[in-house]
This record gives sequence, C-alpha cells and structure tokens, in this order.
Amino acid sequence: MTGSVALDQPSGKVSEIILAMREDHDLQTCIQCGTCSGVCPFGYLMDFPPSKMIAALRSGTFERVIKAKSAWLCISCSACTTACPTQIPITERLMTPTKEEMVLIGEVPAELQSALEFSQRYGNPLGESPRKRANWVRDMNLDVPLLDKSNPVVDYLWYVGDYASFHTRNTEATAAFARILNRMGINFGILGKDESSDGESQRLAGETGLFELMAEKNGKEFAKYSFKSIITTDPHAYNALKNHYPEFGVKYPVMHYTEFLAAHMDELRPLLINEIKATVTFHDPCYLGRVNNIIEQPRTLLNAIPGIKVVEMVHNRKTSLCCGGGGGGTWMDGYHWEIAHTRLSEWRVREAMKAGAEILVIACPYEAPRFDDAIKTVKGAEGMVVKDIAELLLESMSS
Repeated sequence: MTGSVALDQPSGKVSEIILAMREDHDLQTCIQCGTCSGVCPFGYLMDFPPSKMIAALRSGTFERVIKAKSAWLCISCSACTTACPTQIPITERLMTPTKEEMVLIGEVPAELQSALEFSQRYGNPLGESPRKRANWVRDMNLDVPLLDKSNPVVDYLWYVGDYASFHTRNTEATAAFARILNRMGINFGILGKDESSDGESQRLAGETGLFELMAEKNGKEFAKYSFKSIITTDPHAYNALKNHYPEFGVKYPVMHYTEFLAAHMDELRPLLINEIKATVTFHDPCYLGRVNNIIEQPRTLLNAIPGIKVVEMVHNRKTSLCCGGGGGGTWMDGYHWEIAHTRLSEWRVREAMKAGAEILVIACPYEAPRFDDAIKTVKGAEGMVVKDIAELLLESMSS
C-alpha cells in the first residue's frame, strides 16, 4: 500500500484507500443532506466537511480533499455518524481512511507526527519510558498487584492506559480507582511496564499499521495471564479492546470502570457514607456514551453519592460535545488553535457554567487537563473544578 498512487491522476489511477472508499456501499447511500457537516464541531471551518468529501469521492476529485487538509480538523467524535439519517459510519469509513491516506503521503501536522513517533518508539504518545508506566503505584503508596509469573491469575485485568498512567493530572484519579477496588475487595492486577498504548487514537488519526502492532503486542501480554475480564478507565481503550482488537484475534470481555462499578452497586453503595454537597454535571465522553452507549451507568454512580445534585448540560448523553481530544486531537491543539482560535473544551466549560455546575465530572483521562486549561481561560469559570467520578466516589467513602 505504501507504494500506491496517492492522488487521483489523469490516467484514472487512485490509491487503494481512496478506491475502497469509492466502492464502499455505505458511503454510496449518502443522500447529501449535509446533516453530518452541520453537526461536526469544526465543520464550519472545513473546506471539505464530510458531505462534501463524499461528493468529491463521487466526482473523482478527491485530490482536492487531500490538498485542503480538512480531515485534520476532525477529532473523531462520531457526531456525524450518530446524526446521519442513513446511518453511515462516517468516522470509521470516511474520516479515518482519509487520514490514513494523508499519513501515507506524509501530510501530517508536526504535533501529531511527534506523538506517532513517540508511540512507535516508546509504546506511548507522551514519549515516556515504558519502565515508568507503573510509577504512579509507588508515588501514591498503593497496594496494586503487578501481574507476573508469580501472580498469573486474577479475577480482573486492569488495563490502565497511557494518560491514566503517565499524566500527572490524571494519576490522582487512577489512584482513586485503585483504592476503590481495594476497599471493595476486588481481585485485580495490572501489567505495568509490559502494557503498551491501546493505539485507538493513533488508529483514528490514520496510523492503522501502528494500531495493529500495538493490538498484537498487548494481545501477547494478555495471553500470558488468566482473568475473567478486562477493566479500563479509558473510553478510547475500551472502544479499541471491545470493537477493534477482536479483528486481530485479541478478544476478551471488557468493561469501562463506570460500567463495572455500576454492576457492583450492592458492594459499593454501603461504602458511600460521606455527603458531598455540590451541584455537578457529567460530561459524556464520546467513546463512552455516543459510540458505546454507556450513558446511565456514570449517572447511577453519581446519584448514589449522598448530597450530590446532578444537573445536565444542554448537550448530554449522545449529543454531548466533544472535549476535542479524540482522534489525535489532544496532540494537535496548536494546529487547531491556529485555524479555529477556539477550543471545544472551552465550549463545554461554558455549557457547564450555564447548567449551574460547581463540579464538571469526567470519566476519561484525556479530559482533566483539557478542562482544567479551559477553566483558566473562560471568564467566570474560575470557581469550577474538574473531578473524575472515581475521585468523587472515594471522597464519599469512609476515611
């Protein structure tokens, strides 16, 4: 594929990727209503929003789409897919292959290229040493079992993920979930340095080959141990493990941590004894709610906390606004700012303010640093705080 002709040529030759999109039956059902383009957060800035991209495919002028680079404004939030009246999987069948084509011909923003190179070299997009992946356990003075030859059997494998492991803003939430599991008496373990990036955001940013390598590498590590199910705190990892790893023979039951805890309310509820008198609103992560329909479980957990008042933002559940971090967006903030001069995280913070929330609640490790930064720049949001559901649950537990 790397030797294919990238753009439409006068001879009629096109790349394998573009040819596959042209022949995709789902894309052929597009009725050109423009709904996808209208619902796209950055669609108003694209020379070629999704509906125009499909029109260019049909007319044989897709080289104009590639040259315009509009696809890099897509943050793979899947709002277009959800809104499409003919149910075309636009994110997966149009946006991701277009980015893959652009990766192959080297049309990649520098920020994204750096993250992809780090991912290949270090097994994570932050450029951190794999040996540091479980440092949060030591730093937080936690009892978290590492799976190895002496401890090969657990009930649950916790796939921690990149940002939950390495980003200092997220490790408090990671530690909170570890403490919750311990207090509930859950038998679990982590892979530590042997865990690699799930590769989902890299895949959505067009690096499908790297994603396959990461899926196979993680699959080999999973196969060394015995467990009933995988738990993850990262919705992107959840989507990869549930919906895409099976394509490479890596198939295990998987639960997002909110899904897991909501299923264990009988054990969890008696531990929630401390009141938290606060008005909170929950930000539905795209790959939790919109893509995988895990919507009520986070709210079940919040409503179980004494004293909490839950309010909803205008866009909630499957209409939730993206934080801007998906599909490689978290690695292209500078690129997006130069074009948009705004951030989707700022839009979301304004919605939380209008809802009257004191706490913006999250369940994805991409979000805390993004919303923290947005609170600093949105006028009037200074008093708002960002907390993971795990942090609130632990706060409600006895000390």
